[in-house]
Amino acid sequence: MPTTPATAANSASTGTGTQEAIMLELVDESGNTIGTAEKLSAHQAPGQLHRAFSVFLFDEQGRLLLQQRALGKYHSPGVWSNTCCGHPYPGESPFAAAARRTYEELGLSPSLLAEAGTVRYNHPDPASGLVEQEYNHLFVGLAQSEPHPDSEEVGDTVFVTAEELAKRHAEVPFSAWFMTVLDAARPAIRELTGVAAGW
Repeated sequence: MPTTPATAANSASTGTGTQEAIMLELVDESGNTIGTAEKLSAHQAPGQLHRAFSVFLFDEQGRLLLQQRALGKYHSPGVWSNTCCGHPYPGESPFAAAARRTYEELGLSPSLLAEAGTVRYNHPDPASGLVEQEYNHLFVGLAQSEPHPDSEEVGDTVFVTAEELAKRHAEVPFSAWFMTVLDAARPAIRELTGVAAGW
């Protein structure tokens, strides 16, 4: 993956063999950067509003790629969610972060990735006590290769139709933010997949 000043600064080790703390970009209600905070502290109740992104990738049949979050993740382990989500490094564009993390988590690069708006939400996670206070940049795109997930990040993947998603969502746990980001991205998803796909 290309190295940018933001990714280079955030991937450097401390020289002691330990990784530096992951920093997030804090924002105001309009999405303007106002500072930084360490990742875990930003998610501790009541949460600090920070920049995030969510990616929705579809195959050529209009099926959405879902991921099941790895059991070892500190936040919402084992639940299903959208293709990829995460946080830009301070100074990194949401688009660059979305492309970077999709490759890091799933081993694939979208053949198309387009902005799909933003959504602001506050979702507590009852299981962990952590809070998602996020200003989320949404992206939709195409996955024209099979995912090769990083097992430390992703437990499983599946492509689903809109109908299959509704059935799965009623039967198994999904991330607290999933429906919020999906609903916010629907206009762009329909434009990408066409009305016949049912999104």
